[in-house]
Amino acid sequence: MTVNRLRPRRSCLAVPGSNPRFLEKAQQLPADQVFLDLEDACAPLAKEGARHTIVEALNEGDWTGKTRVVRVNDWTTHWTYRDVITVVEGAGPNLDCIMLPKVQDAQQVQALDMLLTQIETTMGFEVGRIGIEAQIENAKGLVNVDAIAAASPRLETIIFGPADFMASINMKSLVVGEQPPGYPADAYHYILMRILMAARSHDLQAIDGPYLQIRNVDGYREVAGRAAALGFDGKWVLHPGQVEASNEIFSPSQEDYDHAELILDAYAWFTSEEGGKKGSAMLGDEMIDEASRKMALVVAGKGRAAGLKRTTKFEPPAD
Repeated sequence: MTVNRLRPRRSCLAVPGSNPRFLEKAQQLPADQVFLDLEDACAPLAKEGARHTIVEALNEGDWTGKTRVVRVNDWTTHWTYRDVITVVEGAGPNLDCIMLPKVQDAQQVQALDMLLTQIETTMGFEVGRIGIEAQIENAKGLVNVDAIAAASPRLETIIFGPADFMASINMKSLVVGEQPPGYPADAYHYILMRILMAARSHDLQAIDGPYLQIRNVDGYREVAGRAAALGFDGKWVLHPGQVEASNEIFSPSQEDYDHAELILDAYAWFTSEEGGKKGSAMLGDEMIDEASRKMALVVAGKGRAAGLKRTTKFEPPAD
């Protein structure tokens, strides 16, 4: 079985699973991924009803072009198993991934994998198609992130959950995603790089978590830009106003995309018989080689996924 585990996730929209109006509106927004939330966005008394609301929304809604995800409650609660069973049995064919919050060790991912396999087998669904997204939200989860990233072939992303993480390490800040006062550097750099290295070591995507000042788009852009610069694939959005910003920030610019495509074409030509079978060559004032090709593949791939179209064409040099 072949499953696309590298789906576009520039913008990952959080939607309360207990709010039918928000679920309907989310279908019209240009977010790459929508996750219907049974955890923090649902009050305890609303969780049971929200499961059925989510099943109905997945089965009857139009989620064309979007990765469809449900965030269940974490394994330390009594809600998790029923969240998974109700949602997957009820809407499995219309679901792409289950997001597991507050993951602390590999065994928690493996337990979800096993439960999904049992449900798929029982229901006659395609076994292994539904992916898993693991959210790192405390110190223990970060310490174990390498093992977590290797825990299951269903795993697609590692997600940073900043709010709970900040609380777990007693960070001196009440503004999620902003730098704590008194620290002269980037307090999140190690955390983000640690998650990114674990994700890339296992060919997974890395996703940054939410920015809670939902009307401060400039602040969102700054924080998202930090994650994008490191190499993250996307970020959560909590408000429609953040979707466009996230899609833009986690896509290459037109100039970078065109340049990447030129590098790929030029390198293919220069290494060919016609181009002289060269291992390195000059593209304008820039030397390109195999490492250049690998870097260009990343940028070109993201540009193609974002729907960018080339505006330049490689012309072999005249003899």
